[in-house]
Order: sequence, then C-alpha cells, then structure tokens
Amino acid sequence: MNYLQSPAVRVGLSIAVATGLYGISFGALSVSSGFDIWQTIALSLLLFSGGSQFAFIGVVGGGGTGAAAMTAASLLGIRNAVYGMQMSALVRPTGWRKLVAAQVTIDESAATASGQTEPIERRRGFWTAGIGVFVLWNVFTVVGALVGGALGDPAQWGLDGAAVAAFLGLLWPRLRAKEPAAIAVICALVTVVAVPFVAPGLPILIAAAVAGAVGWFGHGRMDQGLEPDVDPYVEEESDR
Repeated sequence: MNYLQSPAVRVGLSIAVATGLYGISFGALSVSSGFDIWQTIALSLLLFSGGSQFAFIGVVGGGGTGAAAMTAASLLGIRNAVYGMQMSALVRPTGWRKLVAAQVTIDESAATASGQTEPIERRRGFWTAGIGVFVLWNVFTVVGALVGGALGDPAQWGLDGAAVAAFLGLLWPRLRAKEPAAIAVICALVTVVAVPFVAPGLPILIAAAVAGAVGWFGHGRMDQGLEPDVDPYVEEESDR
C-alpha cells in the first residue's frame, strides 16, 4: 500500500492541518497576553501541548504568577503521561525515536493511533499526526504571533473550534457501543456543571477522574463475575 493511501495517514494529515491552523490563535493570543514573539515560539517548541499552552498564557495574561501558570499547565499536561504509557505499548518506539515520541505524544497522535486496528497503521497514524501537528502548530504559531494584531479575534475565523471539531471526528467512531457513549455523556455533563465553580482547565480533569472511576467500577463488576451488558444482536450472531 502506498503510504499516502493509508487510512491512518490520511486521518493523521487531516488532523494535523486542522490542529496546526489553531496555532494561529495561540500565537495571536500569546502576544496579546504580553509575551514576545520569541517567548511564544519557545512555548510551542518546548511545551507543545495546546491546552497547557493556553492555560499558561491565560494565567500570566490575567496577572497570575509564573508558578501559578506552571501549575495550571502541568495539571492539564498530566493526560500526556497517561497517553505516553499507552502509546509506548501500541507504537513501541526504540532508540532515539523514544525521545521524539515523547515530544509528539498529544491528544491527536494518541487518538489517531488508538483508532486503528492494525499495528502498522497505529504506528503510521501516531507519527503522521504527531509530527504533522508539531510542524504545522509551530509554523502557524509564528504566523499568529507576527500577524496577531491584524488578525483580530481568532474566534471570528472559526479557529477556536477547528481543533475541537477535528478531535471529535476522531472520537466519534469509538462511541458506537453503549458504554463508551454513556461515559462520554456523563463526562460532558460533569464538565458543564463544573465550569462555573472551578478554575479554567480543572473541569476536564474532573471529567477525566469521573471517566476513570466509571471504568474502574466497570472492570470491578467483571472481576466479581458479574455479567457486563451484552448487545442482544451480537449475542444472537455468536450463537449461529
């Protein structure tokens, strides 16, 4: 199969473009928050975690201390450590590739890899999305930092929703079963309820904790010998 004909590569490239364009928004907002162009570029090159980057500049721009900004960014970055353990098992990078993999393990690369069923497609999806997002995110961060003043509000261009829409496109096929869909709905409700009461960035962490608790409880039921929910159609098919 031609590399560009790979389903994982096509998904990875599309998510890289959508997320990379969102870098314009970060570059513009970073400069408007008081960071210079070189500081903005350094944040994208070294931190390279969209949620953490926005949390960092948001705290500083709002008058917070550097320590508070780092704490907020670190809390949002915890999820990447979880992704790293999963991707290490799925992609199995070796040698110097481990260092590169650690840098490009983000929401998009993890989701693209996890959505594939074949090992080779998982690797292709991970590297395509990870490296693609890294390159385009940094390129468009520079663009946003340079033209931020002329760009105006990034939301008016739809860039504030591009990355979210692309990630939902990756997530949607994994919500066909009843249990994942139910967990997604519960976490969405928890996030909406938490937003007015906690600091920015924390609602998603609370939702992640809820999802982990629900998953743990579900595994506990199976460990105790309780029957999980079974789709009658699948059960009927298996009896034939």
